[in-house]
Amino acid sequence: MTQSPTHPQARAQIRIPAAHPMVMLLGSGDSLLRVIEEAFPAADIHVRGNEISATGEAADVALIQRLFDEMMLVLRTGAPMTEDAVERSIAMLRAAGNGQGDPQGETPAEVLTQNILSNRGRTIRPKTLNQKRYVDAIDEHTIVFGIGPAGTGKTYLAMAKAVQALQSKQVSRIILTRPAVEAGERLGFLPGTLFDKIDPYLRPLYDALHDMLDPDSIPRLMAAGTIEVAPLAYMRGRTLNDAFIILDEAQNTSAEQMKMFLTRLGFDSKIVITGDVTQVDLPSGTKSGLRQVQEILEGLDDVHFSRLTSQDVVRHKLVGRIVDAYEKYDSRNGQQDGQAEGRQDGRRDRRKGK
Repeated sequence: MTQSPTHPQARAQIRIPAAHPMVMLLGSGDSLLRVIEEAFPAADIHVRGNEISATGEAADVALIQRLFDEMMLVLRTGAPMTEDAVERSIAMLRAAGNGQGDPQGETPAEVLTQNILSNRGRTIRPKTLNQKRYVDAIDEHTIVFGIGPAGTGKTYLAMAKAVQALQSKQVSRIILTRPAVEAGERLGFLPGTLFDKIDPYLRPLYDALHDMLDPDSIPRLMAAGTIEVAPLAYMRGRTLNDAFIILDEAQNTSAEQMKMFLTRLGFDSKIVITGDVTQVDLPSGTKSGLRQVQEILEGLDDVHFSRLTSQDVVRHKLVGRIVDAYEKYDSRNGQQDGQAEGRQDGRRDRRKGK
């Protein structure tokens, strides 16, 4: 084989043990194999019996070989391999190859096989390296901030950790809270009691609970005070002991509300605060408590900030691309606004000079 000085060619032969049926490794109708082929278009991948051969640039071949090793490790644990899991594994391996991987050496198999919670035949696991770091941080710190765009699993994973902590008796109750941004005038026009009016703000938390617990047990747990779902205003004046407390949509807290909430922390409790600083719904002129708290608490012992990105979005693939498009738009317009301000300042200076 001719060797290129810039793109050396290589060939790898991967033998698959009989314990791993090829259909599980390659996917129904070779769906997983197609994902790999699309990710490495310059490589030739062939399957014959229980052997897979890969030919192409040395870097690609090494990644393909590592990928199949990781996939077999995942399957060995009983966890399924999906098209999404293969794509995320490739992204993690490429990031590691570019020097952007986890310094602790965590592998795709370690990320994709970490079970948080199992319920009714369904297991909740992190799907990206940043999600695993976020989940690990919740285990290791008393206060954790999960900051990132919509769809990155910030609230869902925090809820799973809360239910896990309750079931393992690490805490005796779960407290879920959100700010009701329009709790002033607009809620007053809605029909029903105060709880009826606030319910739409808390509904996403109820929905997540129903995914993780037997729905019939939730009313009983709430009646007993084991699970409490309430607006942020209800936290004032309380000390929350022996609890797993989640503040969701924290970008919509004011600076004063954030300080009030953080100082509710009691003994044997854990706090997780989630939010997206790009989606603030506060009235103009009100500073987001989530934005400010990063400047105040960054680096404080036992407080951790986990930052997720569009690469951690676990909804439809288009959601990640939408997040990226908005970030580019905001960045572009921010530069244009700065240039416009500079031109205005220049015109003012020239007028003064005259």
